[in-house]
Amino acid sequence: MINTARLHSDLSRLGRETNMMLATIDTLSADEMSAPSLCEGWSRADVIAHLASNGRSLVKLIDWAATGEEQQLYASPEARNEEIAALAALPREELVGKFRSAAEYFAEQAERLAGELAVQEVDLHGKVIPATSIVALRIAEVVVHHHDLDTAWTIEEADPDSQLNAVEAAVRTMRAKDAPGMTLVTEEGDEWVIGDGALQVKSDREGLIEWLARGQARYIEASGPLPVLPAW
Repeated sequence: MINTARLHSDLSRLGRETNMMLATIDTLSADEMSAPSLCEGWSRADVIAHLASNGRSLVKLIDWAATGEEQQLYASPEARNEEIAALAALPREELVGKFRSAAEYFAEQAERLAGELAVQEVDLHGKVIPATSIVALRIAEVVVHHHDLDTAWTIEEADPDSQLNAVEAAVRTMRAKDAPGMTLVTEEGDEWVIGDGALQVKSDREGLIEWLARGQARYIEASGPLPVLPAW
């Protein structure tokens, strides 16, 4: 069970981040939606389609936590890619509608996390996710992919706790994919150790998100050469 006050706080932040992304999407024409994003090989429409798909698939983690029955988000990587491609090919207004309805569906279903949970942890592609962090995971997805749209919006505009959610999600991925040993320190006072923690890496949360998620190291200070990171 998640503390009800915490859950509602997380859902409030999720609503804020989602509404900010919708405001950005509303400024994009159909042509701008088809332009490349910061996700290699994906257009902006692909990014929006991924979040529309992700909003519904993450509900399966809520089902898992609530019932104890293991769930897979997609039947296969191919099925995931096919779903994203089909959504991205929709007319602009339909795609935006799919994004909006998926966001609403996830928020509604997440209320179930305030009840008694059958399991305290779930697994996402080899990453152990506390049931209490499923909403935070969705927040991370929205924040990072809002950044991927490559518009005037920046991660700096996200809530500080949402930035923290995004860094934690990226760190979880680095650990699951055996990234090189690093100690990550933020100017906000956070610290994470990956592997042997040998390389000291410092930035603010925004800078760490850009580097861990998309390899942009413009705000990174390190005690040695920066490694090539696993894809997130």
